[in-house]
Amino acid sequence: MKQLLSIIKRELTSYFATPVAYVFITIFLILSGLFTFYLGNFFEIGQASLGSFFEWHPWLYLFLIPAITMRLWSEEKKSGTIELLSTLPITTFNIVLGKFLAAWAFTLLSLTLTFPVWLTVNYLGNPDNGVILASYIGSLLMAGGYLSIGIFISSLTKNQVIAFIVSVTVCFFFTVSGLPLVLDFFSNWTGEAITDVVASFSFLANFSDISKGIIDMRTIIYFASLIFLFLYLNVITLDNSRT
Repeated sequence: MKQLLSIIKRELTSYFATPVAYVFITIFLILSGLFTFYLGNFFEIGQASLGSFFEWHPWLYLFLIPAITMRLWSEEKKSGTIELLSTLPITTFNIVLGKFLAAWAFTLLSLTLTFPVWLTVNYLGNPDNGVILASYIGSLLMAGGYLSIGIFISSLTKNQVIAFIVSVTVCFFFTVSGLPLVLDFFSNWTGEAITDVVASFSFLANFSDISKGIIDMRTIIYFASLIFLFLYLNVITLDNSRT
């Protein structure tokens, strides 16, 4: 545990040692505000709800989270510090987990800083705060899914730009896999069972249920399994690169 905490501390320190952390937080807060009040028509809807706030989170994460994860392993490989990490008396899984938890904690901080929106909707009306809390939890789980994918992709290349582009592409598939456009494509040449499997991967569909206040155990298992899968693939990739 002490070694894991050391990795988390190292990563969090590296975020705030450069302008990356401040730029990400600023952009996330500005865009989430613009999308909520302008594109989401927060005031025009006239409802005490943060639905117009959370509906944009998948699309914000789609581009912003790969910007965080693209450097996590690519930079280590490019600078050669990955060899130094491999000499430490700590397992590869703990290193990967430490990087992931640090990135997740940073995302949690960014998400927490949006609390003025929650205060605003409570000032203007009488919202269902249980639904809002569930939506925050769902947003954090979804962010964890994006992070695990991005960290894995970053471990495959030394180039941060390639890591960013591939991460966005893979995350985009997981985001839109439940939309009719994608499902119609698969249904034309696969069976209904395959189409249902593709639809179950959708971040939008799984997050939509939680944002309505429905915390289904299947949704939690989905995000937890997805996170574990890509972290495990990350460990395998790093172990194979050493041999």
